[in-house]
Amino acid sequence: MECNTKREKVAVVHQKLFTDRERTNILRGGEQKLILFLLKKVPGWVTPNFMTGIGMLGSVVVFVAFILAYHYGNTHLLIGIGGLLINWLGDSLDGRLAYYRHIPRKWYGFTLDIVMDWLSIVLIGLGYYFYASGPYQVLAFLFVVLYGWSMIIALLRYKITGNYRIDTGHLGPTELRVIISLILLAESLITGIIGYFAMAISALLLIINTVDTQKLLKEGDARDKADRV
Repeated sequence: MECNTKREKVAVVHQKLFTDRERTNILRGGEQKLILFLLKKVPGWVTPNFMTGIGMLGSVVVFVAFILAYHYGNTHLLIGIGGLLINWLGDSLDGRLAYYRHIPRKWYGFTLDIVMDWLSIVLIGLGYYFYASGPYQVLAFLFVVLYGWSMIIALLRYKITGNYRIDTGHLGPTELRVIISLILLAESLITGIIGYFAMAISALLLIINTVDTQKLLKEGDARDKADRV
């Protein structure tokens, strides 16, 4: 009986922490359990804004890793994997920490989260721009633009449908971090392979964004018809 009560309490806490957005990504189950575990370990003096700063620090580390790799060798890209982990930690725990402590600021947090996510992507793209050579530099620009497009789609979907979803199918920010980490690892072993991965990611984002935009236009049309009725 006591075990059932504990499970029920955990389920209630889980529901309160993760119901503000729809998640469909592959790693969501294990990720949410890990976040809940980490929230219990966060010291009292650590604030949600502090965790947001940690997330940005992780993005800066990724940027620095690209610069170091350009000047001193591509093995320094491994530092970027640590930066992505730091970014995940801060980005995943800042808003959840506010909800966990019953001090959420929904619209403040929403605004801060979007701005920091954009700056993080710009930093990562800029880092790759300085690391890449020749025509591959344009892929850094494309990555930032295409990821920005996906963020715009998420915001428009929220406006039209009322559902805020940061995932595209089974892929979300966490999966993207894992993919980028694997790419950095591969580049540290085989110089130049990152360019091919960058082309593949850009092509994938272009396809996903095109499909999502078409779906969103249909949802917008349906919303217009409903509003007229």
